[in-house]
Amino acid sequence: MLLASGFSAIYPCHVPPSQMRQHPIGTGPFKFVEFEPNQSIRVTRNPDYWKPGRPYLDGVEYTIIRNLSTALLAFTAGNLDMTWPYTVTLPLRKDLQSQAPEAICEVAPNNVSSNLIVNRDAPPFQSAELRRAMALSLDRKAFIDILSKGQGDIGGVMQPPLEGVWGMPPEILQTLPGYNSDVAKNRVEARDIMEQLGYGPDNRLKIKVSARNTPFYRDPAVILIDQLKEVYIDGELETIDTTSWYPKVMRKDYIVGLNLTGNALDDPDQNFYENYSCGAQGNYNGYCNPEVDKLIDRQSAEADPVKRKKLVWEIERKLAEDGARPIIFYDRRATCWRPYVKGLTIMVNSVFSGARMEDVWLDR
Repeated sequence: MLLASGFSAIYPCHVPPSQMRQHPIGTGPFKFVEFEPNQSIRVTRNPDYWKPGRPYLDGVEYTIIRNLSTALLAFTAGNLDMTWPYTVTLPLRKDLQSQAPEAICEVAPNNVSSNLIVNRDAPPFQSAELRRAMALSLDRKAFIDILSKGQGDIGGVMQPPLEGVWGMPPEILQTLPGYNSDVAKNRVEARDIMEQLGYGPDNRLKIKVSARNTPFYRDPAVILIDQLKEVYIDGELETIDTTSWYPKVMRKDYIVGLNLTGNALDDPDQNFYENYSCGAQGNYNGYCNPEVDKLIDRQSAEADPVKRKKLVWEIERKLAEDGARPIIFYDRRATCWRPYVKGLTIMVNSVFSGARMEDVWLDR
């Protein structure tokens, strides 16, 4: 599953990483032509692609527009054939279709969770009780109502059903720590914990909340900061440029962060081994539980899907009890394109796996 996830790219070992960043060489349906920083990326058809007759397009030009509203204005003006997949929020979709009624827009889940990451090595966050209080402060439905017009999903580590095959059904999910729908009750418990740790209305914990400087990180981070105030935590938003975000969190140069975890496919192996096992590259907050690692190995080796799902749910419960990386919500967003764009399939369980564009063609 890690090989199939899209992150195990095949590339020539004799080409240095610095050259690959500026002029990548690969085996996909398109070949690199040009990268102009903050402007565009251009690719052309690969005549040696392994699948006969593909791709249909002669090339693709990706226009880089940092501001989402500006990008959608470019689309409605006819300068773009389609939006970047899964980037049109529900409020923006309404505006876009009022200005470009002929556009086709499809709303879909994308297997991307917004989640809370906490640096467990930074004082005072070595305290499991403090981390638990933060998790209990979350009002997940409020995130969905504000950001997705009620069209998001509450879920655990695995993508929630119906699109998610391995996610817990809502009635079981609500039995996990912090997922009780009685937010007021959860916050009473959280304040009790904070008071036992010496915090309160007159002694509030002041922190920085780091977020990648894009709307999909910033907007939920603002809501997170507002909700943490309910449990005596005052957060200050720290926005991080995209080029610095992943190096920053990987070296644990943060205190508290609002993170997005995108999974390349809906399978426990890809998610658990990449994000939750001890020392995993995507395990940005350094969670490590050898018992959970053993369970991850057991579910991976289990051939019976029913038995495997029970093990996956056991892992879900343990991760929630440990406050490994509290999942806040799963977003739903739209992708929009012109009617002449054909062959485009919007995936419902991966933000990555529809990116090859090998079956897309233009009828004009």
